[in-house]
Amino acid sequence: MEEYAYVIDYLPQGRPEEKGYHHTPIVEAIGEDEFKLLELIPKPNAVFAVGDKIYIGMNLDMRTKIISVKRRISFNELSSAAVIELPFVLESVVKERERFFVDFFNKSQPINTRLHSLELLPGLGNKTMWNILDERKKSPFESFKDLTDRVKTVHHPEKMIVSRIIEELGDRSEKYKMFTSK
Repeated sequence: MEEYAYVIDYLPQGRPEEKGYHHTPIVEAIGEDEFKLLELIPKPNAVFAVGDKIYIGMNLDMRTKIISVKRRISFNELSSAAVIELPFVLESVVKERERFFVDFFNKSQPINTRLHSLELLPGLGNKTMWNILDERKKSPFESFKDLTDRVKTVHHPEKMIVSRIIEELGDRSEKYKMFTSK
């Protein structure tokens, strides 16, 4: 279960497609750990900005801005503003959790005899994968900068990861989920 989420859009009048006179304000957010897309019900008079990290866990005393998690939503249900903001919010989350994602490069394994999990990252091909595997045998990567310094064909690993997360969110039938929950 997600403890924290990042705001990707705030809809003070609720969803435009909602029927009825009274519209409930909605916060669209993405979970910090499993990257679940969520629809949250905000507390009255709470103020939100895109990228805010908010507590959504079980401890109700710590929930200063959110009443409850209304539901999990699909990528197709996001507002157009949320779709635009998502890559920027995800990039800041990936940079904040850099150690976790660097460990992915250090510990990733083959999926089967023909496919390695590193090859699922957009823009990372077979040659680059072998370069990463060779370099990590010498010593584990310490940071994204270390990775880009040692493997010259990798330029922005955080953007590769963000692209992969968005691919996984956008295609529910994706067979291999590396970063998002099923």
